[in-house]
Parts: sequence; structure tokens; C-alpha cells
Amino acid sequence: MEPLDGNAIAGLLFEAFGAEMTTAVGVCARCRARAPAAELRVYLRGPGAVGRCRSCGAILIVISQIRGVACVDLNGFASLESPSGEVAASGGAPG
Repeated sequence: MEPLDGNAIAGLLFEAFGAEMTTAVGVCARCRARAPAAELRVYLRGPGAVGRCRSCGAILIVISQIRGVACVDLNGFASLESPSGEVAASGGAPG
């Protein structure tokens, strides 16, 4: 299956965060690579959208819809900084 880039989930990210997030810069919790969400490798087949790190392939984000509610798992990010400079997520798996 050929991955798409992070722009493929722009609408899902906007729905979940209420802001344009493809320019949000995240840090992978596994390899510490730093990149905007638009550079994620995205896979849309399955029960949700999966965004993986371009550097190491780790799962950074999973977005699914459950009964009309966007459910977002950001556990793969060590941090995710929104374009406005706010930290949207911090934590993730230990490095």
C-alpha cells in the first residue's frame, strides 16, 4: 500500500483540533526526528487514519471516528507544537 502525505488528513486534523495542523511541528518519540505533520506517511485503509514517522516508521498519530466523534491518539509524538506555538501534545513513549 502506497502512503499519502500528511495533507491527506488535513480535514481530520482540523476537525479534531479546530485549527490548521498540517504545519504543526512534531517530534517523534522513538527517533526524535522533527517535522511538520504534512510530512507524515499516512495510511487511510483500516478503521482509522494512521500517520507514521518519515524517518523511522513509528506510528505517531491514529485518528478514527467513533459514533461521529473524532478520536485522536498522539502517543507516538514526544511533542506536537501547533502553528500558533501552543503545545498540542507532550509526552509519548520514552526515548
